[in-house]
Amino acid sequence: MRVAIVTDSNSGITQSQAKEEGVYVLPMPFMIDGQTHYEDVDLTQQQFYQKLGDGSDISTSQPSPDAILTLWKDLLKEYEQIVHIPMSSGLSGSCQTALMLAQDYEDQVFVVNNQRISVTQRQSVMDAKAMADRGMSGGEIQKVLEDTKFDSSIYITVDTLKYLKKGGRITPAAAALGTLLKIKPVLTIQGEKLDAFSKARTMKQAKSTMVTAIAKDMEERFGDKTGKGLYLEVAHTANEEAAMEFKRELEEMFPEAGEVYVDALSLSVSCHIGPGALAVACTKKLDILKDE
Repeated sequence: MRVAIVTDSNSGITQSQAKEEGVYVLPMPFMIDGQTHYEDVDLTQQQFYQKLGDGSDISTSQPSPDAILTLWKDLLKEYEQIVHIPMSSGLSGSCQTALMLAQDYEDQVFVVNNQRISVTQRQSVMDAKAMADRGMSGGEIQKVLEDTKFDSSIYITVDTLKYLKKGGRITPAAAALGTLLKIKPVLTIQGEKLDAFSKARTMKQAKSTMVTAIAKDMEERFGDKTGKGLYLEVAHTANEEAAMEFKRELEEMFPEAGEVYVDALSLSVSCHIGPGALAVACTKKLDILKDE
């Protein structure tokens, strides 16, 4: 059975990477000063951060029903089934839209609601492709991904409170006080929501907080202290040098986990946290793919 794997650009998978991997990526639309732009089509990471820094009016959107249906219809000419993996339903309405549209494609399109974003969403896409290559059906792939939806964890620290304030996630007074005290909040994504986790006074302290938290999850939630059965990942917003340093530190701390994957956080997340952010994530390897 030929099964196509579809995701959106929140996964961090670029259009060129999608071609290499044999998957399909819907670009996320953004409104910038009243003009619509599409991530990795006519809007690069560099252009986005330039406009963000310039104070442009930026708002996030989601792929239109027409864009989704056009891609599905084209793929169903070549494939028997589609597995569609959108970003977490708790962070965007795109999952709900896809679920609604899929009602007209019973046994053809399987929308996965496994509450992933960025590097953890990317891993779900890679896992789905590996399962499709093994001959598993769309329904079987959907079940595996949804049954393991809580087998990932993300911690993020931000460099500025400006964008959390702008998005209404913290009050102007809290932002002013936090900026004065040079507070670096540590946030977490567990399942559907982006939540406050801790506070630090320096980036070094924030990284230490994130490492302690992820190590605790590895041991207590996933039963894997060494990380041998996990994927460790680092993500960032316009902060590649710090991300590569963090990668090296994590590889020294958890040598059995193998290479740590590094990627830029999706622009949808970047809108809310701004540049300079750093994140660490872990995702449990699927038992069904452990022999690969």
